[in-house]
Amino acid sequence: MKIMSGYGMMGGFGGVFSILSFIFWAVVIYLIFVAIKKLNSTKDKKAKIEDDNLQIIKERYARGEINEEQYKKLKEDLGRKGEKQREARKKWIIGFWVLLTLLLISAVYILYNFNHRFQSQNRVVPLPIPKLLKDTNPDPKIANFSVTAQQGTKDFIVGKKSATYGYNGDYLGPVIRVHRGEKVNITVHNDLGEPTTVHWHGLEIPGSEDGGPHNEIAPGEKWHPHFTINQPAATLWYHPHLLQKTGEQVYRGLAGLFYVEDKKSDQLDIPKEYGKNDIPLIIQDRRFNKNGQMDYNPGMQDLMNGFTGDKILVNGAIQPQLKVTRGLMRLRVLNGSNGKTYNLHLSDSQYFYQIASDGGFLEHPVKLRKLRLAPGERAEILVNFSEYNKGHSVRLNNNQHSFMSFYVDGKAKKKYSIPAQLTTIKKISVSSAIKTRRFAFQGMGPMVNINGKQMDMNRIDEKIKLNTTEIWEITNTSSTMMGGNVAHTFHAHGVQFQVLSRNGENPPENERGWKDTILINPGETVKVITKFQYKGIFMYHCHILEHEDAGMMGQFQVQ
Repeated sequence: MKIMSGYGMMGGFGGVFSILSFIFWAVVIYLIFVAIKKLNSTKDKKAKIEDDNLQIIKERYARGEINEEQYKKLKEDLGRKGEKQREARKKWIIGFWVLLTLLLISAVYILYNFNHRFQSQNRVVPLPIPKLLKDTNPDPKIANFSVTAQQGTKDFIVGKKSATYGYNGDYLGPVIRVHRGEKVNITVHNDLGEPTTVHWHGLEIPGSEDGGPHNEIAPGEKWHPHFTINQPAATLWYHPHLLQKTGEQVYRGLAGLFYVEDKKSDQLDIPKEYGKNDIPLIIQDRRFNKNGQMDYNPGMQDLMNGFTGDKILVNGAIQPQLKVTRGLMRLRVLNGSNGKTYNLHLSDSQYFYQIASDGGFLEHPVKLRKLRLAPGERAEILVNFSEYNKGHSVRLNNNQHSFMSFYVDGKAKKKYSIPAQLTTIKKISVSSAIKTRRFAFQGMGPMVNINGKQMDMNRIDEKIKLNTTEIWEITNTSSTMMGGNVAHTFHAHGVQFQVLSRNGENPPENERGWKDTILINPGETVKVITKFQYKGIFMYHCHILEHEDAGMMGQFQVQ
């Protein structure tokens, strides 16, 4: 099913609005003309009557019917009556013009506001594309970047500014792109006026560089993490991880994407022109008050289920539109929300192909109509727009709610096909695991916990030997009466894992690659396996950020 484009709809409504405006002003001008003509006609009639009466008095005086004294009195009475009538008519005319002026001012005000609301609600908002952060080191083997966490303001709603946070800008941050084997040096400035951290979500690096709550950056201070990229091509991201403040700081805008490329991603014949056919989509939901301010004040329901909003943003814009060519497009999708899980699909139920999960490419593309993404999860998908005619629009939906559109405009310069093979993933042998650890996600609201314990910075919950393999078994007990029947999202720092099973069954095809974040439904048990290759202290936690801030987090140390 093809859908009318946003441009066509706006043009149609705009044309109707213009015609109505023309008719309105034509009617107003006509009524003014009629009123003036009527006033002049009435004035002429009254003047004629006055002249006729005066003539009658003169004739009566000439015939001797009235004497001179009576003649003068009748003439004076007629003059006074005419003066009163002229004074009354003058007041009436002034009142008429005052009323007409007020009506015109009111009409202009109403039309202006209607037009303003119409334009605000129906304007085409181009999808913002985050900038690529410049590498300031000319050495191809070394990358230097500078990131500043700062305050800002942004008009999410036309004419209404909201206070925000951002990296190197007012909201969200630039895309950091690196290559496997590069040595990366990043200088992080904190200009927020409050402490923060920057966690490199999905990167396999030492705990000292991970950006968890131990790496707090004081206001006005700098942090200098450095690490070598040694993992496959993937779409990762970065965001704050300050103890008990992660939810608020991410909500206000601190988040950005982190791309890793390698020889495989360079060689694959898939779209890779950033901002043209390789597009980042950071999906978030937000609440705005009547003044257009982002509202973050979690109540009990938010603590129970995670903070959710009634507006869905993509790259910081409400209802944006992306112009696409008639060809294959690569979309890198991040669920950057605090607590909402998305069920994404195209408005015409077209198939698309998932080619990557959190930690990199899947072995084979997975054909889907719907994609579920929990907070913190990523997916790369290929969408084929070649079957659409120029001018058609397809919407991206979450369940039944549309929140952005793709406008087909022009033919792709290069033709791509869906690769049959993307990469080869070496499966971690279950027999190589030296230990199975079990984690029970429990409680509700402010009482959420893991294995009965809430986060304590001074406690190491799990100690792990370097270069060993383990199986982690995560169970969501929230299907019980006291659990609240809430889904949880499990994330582990510093590792990428492979999913072994969901409730004893094989995982879906699109969860058979590398993962660092996974949704655990109420009553469900998920088993994952990973090898711990970096020393340090790392976090494991629920990635529903209100749960994390409430204490649903623990620490493991690799040594």
